[in-house]
Amino acid sequence: MNIGNIHFEPHPVFLAPMEDVTDISFRLLCKEFGADMVYTEFISADALIRHVNKTQAKLEVADEERPVAMQIYGRDMAAMVEAAQICEAAHPDLLDLNFGCPVKKVAGKGGGAGMLRTPDKMLEITTAVVQAVKIPVTVKTRLGWDNEHQIIVDLAERLQDCGIAALTIHGRTRAQMYTGEADWTLIGAVKNNPRMIIPIIGNGDITSPESCRMAFERYGVDAVMIGRAAIGAPWIFKDVKHCLQTGQLPEKEDFTYYLNILKRQVCQSVERLDERRGILHSRRHIAASPLFKGIPDFKPTKIAMLRANTMAELFDIMNTIPKIL
Repeated sequence: MNIGNIHFEPHPVFLAPMEDVTDISFRLLCKEFGADMVYTEFISADALIRHVNKTQAKLEVADEERPVAMQIYGRDMAAMVEAAQICEAAHPDLLDLNFGCPVKKVAGKGGGAGMLRTPDKMLEITTAVVQAVKIPVTVKTRLGWDNEHQIIVDLAERLQDCGIAALTIHGRTRAQMYTGEADWTLIGAVKNNPRMIIPIIGNGDITSPESCRMAFERYGVDAVMIGRAAIGAPWIFKDVKHCLQTGQLPEKEDFTYYLNILKRQVCQSVERLDERRGILHSRRHIAASPLFKGIPDFKPTKIAMLRANTMAELFDIMNTIPKIL
C-alpha cells in the first residue's frame, strides 16, 4: 500500500493524532513498538501563522519516527494554505487535514468536524492545500455531522477528486463525539466503492489485537489507526502486529515489563520538557493505562501517582505496586 511516495507493507497500523498525547517522545515509543506511521498532535493553522511558540514546538519531528504525518486544522482557506506551507518546511512525510475533531471549541467554530456542515468549503480548502504543497496531503474526517447527515460515501469521492493521497474515516458522527460504538459499515462502504482508488484508513474502537484484525478482514481497509487505546499502552502496537502476522494473541509479559515502559515514558517526557511539566504530561498516560485496571483496592495508589510532583516520588510509588500484586 502506498500513500503518495510512501510505501507500507500489508496491514499497516498507525498512531492517531491526539492533542496533548502524541508528542515526539510518545511517537518515538510507539514507533519502537511497531507503529507503521505516527501523527503529530493537531496544529491550529491560525496559531501557527501567528507564530505562537507552543504551536510552533509541535513542528519538531525526528528521523527515527519516520514516516511521520503532521496534522493541521482550521476554517480559513488562506490560513490553512499558509500553515500547510509552514508545515512542509518542517519536512514531515505527509500533511493531514483534520476535518474530524468533535470538541466544541474546534467544531463549534467551524473547524475540525464542523467542516462536515459545510462540505463545499471543506473541499475548497482541501483543493487549495493540495495545490500549495508538494508533499502528499491526506484527510481525516467522520461519517457526518449527525445520524441524519451521514455523508461520508459521497464526500469521500469528492475529497478524492480534490487530489488527496489517502482518507482516514472515524466511524462516528460529530454528534456522537466519542460515545457509543464506532460504525465501520460506512467505512467499509467507502472502501468497497469501485470509484475509490486512494487508500482508506479506518479509525474508531480499535482497542485490541482482535478488533484490529477484524477491521482488516471484515471491512477491507488499507490501514488501521489506533488512538485512545495507545494512551498509557504504547505496547499495543507490538501486540497488534504479532496478531496480524501470526493470527495468534501474544503471550503477556510480566507486570514489571509494562511498568518499566511507563517509567521510560515519564523519563523521556521529563528529558524533553522538565521535571514538573514532564510529570504533568505523563499523568494522562498513567491515569488511562490499562496496566492498573483490575488491581484490588488500587484507588489510593493511583491517586498518589497522579499527585506525585517528582520522578523520585512517582517511581517510589510505582515500585510498590508489584509487591502488592
